[in-house]
Amino acid sequence: MDKRACGVLLADEALSPATARWSPRLSRAADEDPAATPAAGDWVLLAPGDQDGAAWVLTEVLPRRTAVERLGVSGTSHTQVLAANADVVAVVAGMVPDLDLGRVERMLALAWSSGARPVVVLTKADLHPDPGAAISLVAASAAGCDLLAVSAPLDEGLDPLRAWLAEGATIALVGASGVGKSTLLNALLGDDVMATRTLGNEGKGRHTTVTRELHLAPGGGAVLDTPGLRSVGLSADTGLDDVFADVIDLADRCRFNDCAHTVEPGCAVLEAVETGALPRRRLDSWRALQREAAFQARRADARLQAAWTSERKARTRAYRARPTHPQGW
Repeated sequence: MDKRACGVLLADEALSPATARWSPRLSRAADEDPAATPAAGDWVLLAPGDQDGAAWVLTEVLPRRTAVERLGVSGTSHTQVLAANADVVAVVAGMVPDLDLGRVERMLALAWSSGARPVVVLTKADLHPDPGAAISLVAASAAGCDLLAVSAPLDEGLDPLRAWLAEGATIALVGASGVGKSTLLNALLGDDVMATRTLGNEGKGRHTTVTRELHLAPGGGAVLDTPGLRSVGLSADTGLDDVFADVIDLADRCRFNDCAHTVEPGCAVLEAVETGALPRRRLDSWRALQREAAFQARRADARLQAAWTSERKARTRAYRARPTHPQGW
């Protein structure tokens, strides 16, 4: 399809599909900010076509209730909208061949920040020797949201998703390639809407979905399918507190309010790591995502970047001013 056109469902009794070209004003807005680009799930205003033989012209994208956004892949600070106006954002991860907890946490950050209800869906439960162990492994990362284990080919574990659809909800599926999103979509819609592919010889997922599409469910509601995400960049305002609520709760118990959780005495976070109450991997993941979000915040705000640079130079001067001692002193 033309880059400056998109598929729409008309607000008539039959929800007829049509193609609409973007208006010049919308094209200019999208050039300036990719987040203004129409996304799957958007409500839009149309006008009768009067250019290039198009039946309809898309003139405006209406304000979004929710939006799943990631940092654009162009290296700028602009964000890309993966799905709009979803009621539920389902982070889909496969139990096999490997459960990437860091990726689950990263995608959950997008889900929590979207304003929609976050859910983690663990697929391929029928292929895992111990699904309960996989669920327990993800439980800490998914605290505060629903955690579902499903087998789409066997039609098991899908009832909560179907119940939300029956209530008229729109569910956005996000996840990496090969985790079973297309198989899950087909099971929810009751038809082979999307072609599916098996995992490759090396256990790596192959891309099946290459566009973002909205599918109406037969019993009500809709499913937003997104392409498999190889990279999930966090924007400056992506919230991490909900994803790492356990770390935040521990940090509140530290002796010092400005504790950096590195070497400080009375650090509740480090104590939890030492006792095994908090996995070291989870603390490392939190630190990495915090650094990434802070970096993007500095990119978006020149004042923050200047303050950070000044602080770094001050620390460097202080280190150099300290007395040094001969080796072995």
